[in-house]
Amino acid sequence: MSWIVPNWNAPKNVKAISTTREGGFSSSPFDGLNLGRHVGDDFQTVERNRHWLMKKAQLPSSPAWLNQTHSTHVVVLPLEPNKIVSADASLANAPGQVCSVMTADCVPVLFCNSDGTQVAAAHAGWRGLLNGILENTIEKIDGRIIAWVGPAIRQPRFEVGSEVRQQFIDCNGEFDRCFVPSSNAGKWMADLEQLVSIRLVDAGVSEITISGLCTYDDVRFFSYRQHTTTGRQASMIWIES
Repeated sequence: MSWIVPNWNAPKNVKAISTTREGGFSSSPFDGLNLGRHVGDDFQTVERNRHWLMKKAQLPSSPAWLNQTHSTHVVVLPLEPNKIVSADASLANAPGQVCSVMTADCVPVLFCNSDGTQVAAAHAGWRGLLNGILENTIEKIDGRIIAWVGPAIRQPRFEVGSEVRQQFIDCNGEFDRCFVPSSNAGKWMADLEQLVSIRLVDAGVSEITISGLCTYDDVRFFSYRQHTTTGRQASMIWIES
């Protein structure tokens, strides 16, 4: 089992990891550390993967697994035990609560404040990004905010239609530079990392670290665009007691 540890300027009491597909117990096409229950993998195997991760990464509690729907809904931890909550971001104000988002090409964005008293994790697909998931998360964090943009599909691989590009440009003309023409007529290659960065800066976040890891090209990650039937990795953050 292996995971990515963000290289960012977070306070020492803030801990974060982003998992890969390496390790775990799932069989093809979900091999190996699939953390998503909703993708068609065996339920018990996913639970085994989640428990194994918790043990190996020495997490202080079970991560808050969300039912992600590309919404702009943010929940504050702790959640009710065994209750499935539909949201695309979570925030913790106390030590030992693990915020988590699952991805397989969408952008995971981790947040903390400079005091180390609040952390959050947001799932930013293009719909959530366009509609304000990052801003809704930022609104709940006090003080100077630090952000880490995790592994996601990068521009050479993320093709979208003209209607998606136009929605972003209608929202903010600055987004025009985040799209380059595709070799396929009427299609564009979108730079999700740049779109995220613009939205973060516009929301007042000046300290942003981008992982630069591409889930499509890097075989360590699950990629929905690469293989429609696939697993999910997770990015998680917590405050150490």
